[in-house]
Amino acid sequence: MQVTNFLRHHFRHFNAAALIDAADGYNKHLAEGGKMMITLAGAMSTAELGIQLAELIRQDKVQIISCTGANLEEDIFNLVAHDFYERVPNYRDLTAADETALLKRHMNRVTDTCIPEEEAMRRIEHTVLKFWEKADKAGESYFPHEFFYQILLSGELEQYYQIDPKNSWMLAAAEKNLPIICPGWEDSTLGNIYAGHVMTGDVKNVHTMRTGIQYMMYLADWYTAQATDDSKVGFFQIGGGIAGDFPICVVPMLHQDLGRHEVPLWGYFCQISDSTTSYGSYSGAVPNEKITWGKLGEKTPKFIIESDATIVAPLVFAIVLGQ
Repeated sequence: MQVTNFLRHHFRHFNAAALIDAADGYNKHLAEGGKMMITLAGAMSTAELGIQLAELIRQDKVQIISCTGANLEEDIFNLVAHDFYERVPNYRDLTAADETALLKRHMNRVTDTCIPEEEAMRRIEHTVLKFWEKADKAGESYFPHEFFYQILLSGELEQYYQIDPKNSWMLAAAEKNLPIICPGWEDSTLGNIYAGHVMTGDVKNVHTMRTGIQYMMYLADWYTAQATDDSKVGFFQIGGGIAGDFPICVVPMLHQDLGRHEVPLWGYFCQISDSTTSYGSYSGAVPNEKITWGKLGEKTPKFIIESDATIVAPLVFAIVLGQ
């Protein structure tokens, strides 16, 4: 409880106090029988948020995840190629020539971290292509995360592991068969690679990969089955973007388009964001605006922590995990 005790003593006001309130609200929601969705925007996997997220999954403190395609794949890139990553602490000082030098070395930069193309992306491509082609030839189709689950559970990548497997949130999710929503997966490295293999004919049917519309249908069925007045689903949003914008809309869709008015609204909401609240800035919109869209209710516990998610999320999770 060292981290939690430190936070409770020192985090008393402003965004610091909002962090404590949000964490306490998270625990209260779970204690009352609720479920939680966590959404991952940006490059949280490359920031190695998996160290705590994997433990949240193992302890059943998150029941469903929504994430970008980048977060889906980058956790596995880190799992198999961590030793080849390079950190660039002076990234703000890089010139265009410096960036070009990284390109020539096939080191793809994400803020202060460079992902090695050959050891991470191409290594995964060689493996995942076999699973794509197998499903394609069998006339089967799967979601992006389902292909990753197949690969991780097959053990094919174990020979390449370069971090402690307990720190991979995707591996923890695969072992739990945790539901994952990955909207806009095609906007990812492997999404681009998949498109290329369809264009070259390696994968004959583009629909071997299930789509974002099917993800929404999948989420609608999951939410309808899981969300009740006695067990509402909470929404913990890290950053903005499609990872959060897509799944939160399932509630108004269920109410307005399917007429399932008995389905409850989201039962908890928290967003960690450094987006400035401004005209048309959806990611920076305050929670109350979501009431007008039929996503949250007047009495839904709502929290917003305006800060860097790579700093704040681990602290919230420390409290939730009792660390």
